[in-house]
Amino acid sequence: MATEVRVPTLGESVSEATVATWFKKVGDAVAQDEMLCELETDKVTVEVPAPAAGTLTEIVAAEGETVGVDALLAQIGEGAGKPAEPAAEKAPAKTEDTGAAAGSNEAKMVDVMVPALGESVSEATVATWFKKPGDTVAQDEMLCELETDKVSVEVPSPAAGVLGEIIAKEGDTVPAGAKLAVLQAGAAGAVAAPSQDASSSPKSSAPGNDAPAGTQSKSVEDAPAAKKAMAEAGLSRDQVQGSGRDGRVMKEDVLKAMNAPKAAPAAASAPRAAVPADDASREERVKMTRLRQTIARRLKEAQNTAAMLTTYNEVDMSAIMALRSEYKDVFEKKHKTKLGFMSFFVKACCHALKEVPDVNAEIDGTDVIYKNYVHMGVAVGTPSGLVVPVVRDADRMSFAEIEKKIAELGARGRDGKLSMAEMQGGSFTISNGGVYGSLMSSPILNPPQSGILGMHKIQERPMVVNGQIVIRPMMYLALSYDHRIVDGKGAVTFLVRVKEALEDPRRLLMDL
Repeated sequence: MATEVRVPTLGESVSEATVATWFKKVGDAVAQDEMLCELETDKVTVEVPAPAAGTLTEIVAAEGETVGVDALLAQIGEGAGKPAEPAAEKAPAKTEDTGAAAGSNEAKMVDVMVPALGESVSEATVATWFKKPGDTVAQDEMLCELETDKVSVEVPSPAAGVLGEIIAKEGDTVPAGAKLAVLQAGAAGAVAAPSQDASSSPKSSAPGNDAPAGTQSKSVEDAPAAKKAMAEAGLSRDQVQGSGRDGRVMKEDVLKAMNAPKAAPAAASAPRAAVPADDASREERVKMTRLRQTIARRLKEAQNTAAMLTTYNEVDMSAIMALRSEYKDVFEKKHKTKLGFMSFFVKACCHALKEVPDVNAEIDGTDVIYKNYVHMGVAVGTPSGLVVPVVRDADRMSFAEIEKKIAELGARGRDGKLSMAEMQGGSFTISNGGVYGSLMSSPILNPPQSGILGMHKIQERPMVVNGQIVIRPMMYLALSYDHRIVDGKGAVTFLVRVKEALEDPRRLLMDL
């Protein structure tokens, strides 16, 4: 008896989708809940799992076709289908077992699979393999790194043994759950190409200095995060001293080099009509990372979709600086975290959003969704690009809780450890360009949000206060907002309330 595979519910205002990719073909065996295909809508990407185990007998909707809700996609029949994967899993590794006599009689084949990539991420690109076929690996040792639209994902070894075959090469795009490589679990020693390694023993047997000099072997790959960081900072390989195994450059090494006086900013690339041959020979073309491509696409979508407008104001930071100076030591001693400016800005924005809820809302088709919570996005610059982790329910948090959460998310963002869940669901965003010295700028919306606050450099300027010219630490504030939902009056009111709360922090305590 055949089982029908149909288009699932796509969302409240979504009635159709496009078949993007089939991960199975007719005749393939499928397990229950195994991903069959992926659908794309104008809002989200939807994965379609198998409703039952069996064999895929018919694909009704081919890739590229537009289908409605509950439309028939495919048919699954009874039967075992093609036994390719089970056979590979159970095949004993007799051919390469010559060096495993001391450890075990037989090496078991273990598949290295693409891990879960996130709620709305269905595929990744293989960025770098750190091991090659024949290399000995320890359990949980990093084998390769994958790049998605949002984060980099490290793939550890599921068992100790020898890497047998690499199925997905560098640059290949792989779906979630795909096979990356085959590992001979229990096999001992890398008998294949031992001369290419600086040391013939496994990593675990050399806890000391693997590379006596600062030189790097030709076969050693730098960490992917380090490569990205060097590309972003405009640093060449010889400008960075590697501290990893065999002289491998790690991300921390790049950050040290960036902070050195010789560090140079990354050169911005722009398309040009014609380039003289002499100039072309001195240029380097580097493919954009998936993260950078996504940032570019989303920023352009924000400009094309929203009726974006920016309003400005300035705030006297004297009161906050005095309050922070007076209580920072006591605050740190009690809460084990530093008192910065971000908690004041988050609190001030939460306070203002209650009065002007339009800035905390979003447009969905012809509807406006008002949110009775504040999930505050905090933009963080990383070597790979800008990421926006979310402080959830910021309106319910104390100053100390906000500072701790922002510090934690910022560190995870710079280390490339943020999960998809930590970067989704924000309702409003704060971007602090002042840490880089920006005096004034117009931030771009983070869709589908309707507002983003830009903080800038604190600079002393002469101000007239009570008829007297005094020097005050001033900061420009910029609110970019979607004029389709937020009126000019609401935007100005929001920014004025933020200014008032920052210039007199007692208003936050009194809810004024």
